[in-house]
Parts: sequence; structure tokens; C-alpha cells
Amino acid sequence: MWGRVARLLLAVLVHVPMYYLWRLLRLPNPWPRWFLGRAARIAGARVAKVGTPLKRDVFYVANHLSWIDILALGGASGTAFVAKAEIGTAPVVGWLAGMNRTVYVKREHRLGVADQINQLRDALTDNWAITIFPEGTTTDGKSLLPFKTPMLRVLEPPPPGVMVQPVLLDYGDTGEEIGWIGQERGLNNARRILARKGGFALKVHFLEPFLPADFPGRKAIAAESRRRIEEALVAALGHPLRPFRYAEEAIGYKPAPTI
Repeated sequence: MWGRVARLLLAVLVHVPMYYLWRLLRLPNPWPRWFLGRAARIAGARVAKVGTPLKRDVFYVANHLSWIDILALGGASGTAFVAKAEIGTAPVVGWLAGMNRTVYVKREHRLGVADQINQLRDALTDNWAITIFPEGTTTDGKSLLPFKTPMLRVLEPPPPGVMVQPVLLDYGDTGEEIGWIGQERGLNNARRILARKGGFALKVHFLEPFLPADFPGRKAIAAESRRRIEEALVAALGHPLRPFRYAEEAIGYKPAPTI
């Protein structure tokens, strides 16, 4: 674990000054993407990119298992992310997330949804690639929760030229071990993954993109994105998905109590 922590700190010390230099020179800035990709590998992820990611004017919709998802997907595509507002105030993590143009939202702040949608519209106007995780939480890699739709209001109507590209994050047999489930604290999860011996495979499947105008309304867009991700996940697993009916513990699972 400490070896990986030291390498992550070294990556910060190398990449952050270069980021600010490129910013000062007003050059296209690849350093956030390079940092995320390197951090994913240091953490143990052996990322394989499947399919072709659209680079601009794209709204990625992905399943969600772990904080590793952000490192891997950001490194593979250069995307910015939609994240909880609390991330922006977190020491170091919030600072690094801001460099990658993260859009922060307050999920519990229903009256502020319109402002949050405007932030996303501004981001798309700047030709960013933006990723949302519409399940709203993390699962185990063998389940897929219903997709929440509030952040997809930015596509009602869709900005001109913007595409939706579903993304499957496939950890294979290690998904249950890597998954950050419920009550496990972020620091505990990070320690557990960084202390894990060896690496693990992570396939990032960039699925066929589609025009959101062909599926009018955020519910239809969410349903089509989920359908494509589920189809790809079932094909990767080789068996149907299972319901996500587990209570969370720090490590492992137990059946949730029946109500």
C-alpha cells in the first residue's frame, strides 16, 4: 500500500506543475488525463479500451463500481465528470478534481437542479466530454440498478451535435472485491484496494453512440443507455444479471433482511 501511495504522490508532484505550465502557456492540456491514467495503473487497474470513444460533444453514461472508474475512464477518454458537491471540498481530491473540470452537483438540493443543469449545458457548450453515473451509487459488477434521470435534463432538448455514448466498466471476476459498497468509508476502501497484491483487469467498453433526439426525453435516453449497458454486461458475464439485494459491510456481502 505505501509503495503505491508513494508512487501516487510522485505522480502528483510531476503532473501538477506541468498542468499549470500548460495552462499558463494556454496550450491544450493533456496532463489531467495522463495523471488519471497513470493513477489507475498505480492503483492496480490494467485498463483495456474496447471500442472508440467520442472525444468531444459527447455525454458518456456509465455503470459505477468504484472510484477506480473515474481514474480509468478519465485516463481512457479525457472526460470530465459530474460529482457530488462534497468532493469539491475534500482535501487534495477536490483540488485535483477541479483540474479535470469536474461539474459539482448537490443531489439533495432539489430547488437547485435548474442551476446544475445550466452548469452542464455550459460544459457541453465548451465541447467537453462529460460522464455521469446515473445509478447514483456503486454496485458489484454483476448487477445494474435503475438509472436516475435528473442530470439528463440537459438533453431536453439536446444541444446541437451532442451524442450519448453508453460505457460499460467491466472488472470481470474482481468486481465484487473492488466495488465500493455502501457503508465502507472511502479511506477504508482506498486502503483495501491499494493494499491488494497484484493488478486486476478492467475493460472500458465504449458502446455504440446514439443521437439523443432519436429517444426524446430523459427517461427514454436513460432507458436506451441502460439497455445497451445491460446487454453488454450480460455478454461479458456470460449469464443474466442478478438483483442487487445485499446489505453492505466493510468487506464482502450478506443478504439484505427481508421486509
